[in-house]
Amino acid sequence: MFDTHCHLNFSAFNGILEEVISEAKKAGVEKIVVPGTDVETSIKAVEIAQKFDGVYAAVGIHPHHVKKYQNEMPKQVRHDKLSSRYNKLAGCNPSPSDSEGKFISGSLLNNDLKKLEKLLTHPKVVAIGEIGLDRYIYQKTKYENYQIDERFIALQKEVFLAQLNLAKKYKKTVIIHNRQAKDDLLSTLANNQLLITNNNLVFHCCEPDFDLLNFAKKHHIYIGVDGDVTYDEKKQEFVKKIPLSLLVLETDSPFLMPKIQKKTVFKKDCLCINTPKNLVLIVQKVAEIKEEKVEKIIKKTKTNAIKLFMIS
Repeated sequence: MFDTHCHLNFSAFNGILEEVISEAKKAGVEKIVVPGTDVETSIKAVEIAQKFDGVYAAVGIHPHHVKKYQNEMPKQVRHDKLSSRYNKLAGCNPSPSDSEGKFISGSLLNNDLKKLEKLLTHPKVVAIGEIGLDRYIYQKTKYENYQIDERFIALQKEVFLAQLNLAKKYKKTVIIHNRQAKDDLLSTLANNQLLITNNNLVFHCCEPDFDLLNFAKKHHIYIGVDGDVTYDEKKQEFVKKIPLSLLVLETDSPFLMPKIQKKTVFKKDCLCINTPKNLVLIVQKVAEIKEEKVEKIIKKTKTNAIKLFMIS
């Protein structure tokens, strides 16, 4: 099996990473893609991919984290341990200002995009992601007074397009995030056809919306299906309509816990978290919905994922 979207780089997996990956492999999960959501998590994704066989990284800036650029005051960024880790992975020699932790002038966004661009040359980076557009108002966020307005959406689009340009330049797959922003997303993609032509894309954790599915079918965009398919009837009806040729599976760990037996739940500090071993539950439910054998769903979605990320 191939878990095409799993945040092993998030703090939920601190101290248990090796155990989680070992359990996933025992369950039959052979390959995992770890997406970044900002520069720091992108660096961590590459570090994890570098350490474990069968694990790959994606690097990118999630639309939620575009808020930091809207709030950028002053336009400076401090480089310390993060800079050192980045330079090591990107094969760069740190400048004196980097190694001394001094302030470097310039646009925070431009600096971050340059960091992502250099990370794209790492051999285990297979995609840019997760990137996209998001109108959801997060209740738990590190950004003060988090609000959605058209100025913020315009900046999200700017960052999204900049990263699509990088994907085009480096011929990388694109992992697309969309949350309650379907119209913005589809119009942005439709108005920038050159940026998606001849590139592999996936609608990560695709909302059960047939406008998204029709666009995906027209442009051969893969559809990511997660643990919510085990309990969400609307998602189950949606999955029935997804062509097998476009279907890939993902856990989005540590989020989107599938419907699961208590004895199989991974616990950390008495909290239950989703892990990539639960991909088998998603496979089983998708097979049931599509009235196919589990073995066929495993084989087809793995083949699709390998094509999506161009893994030999």
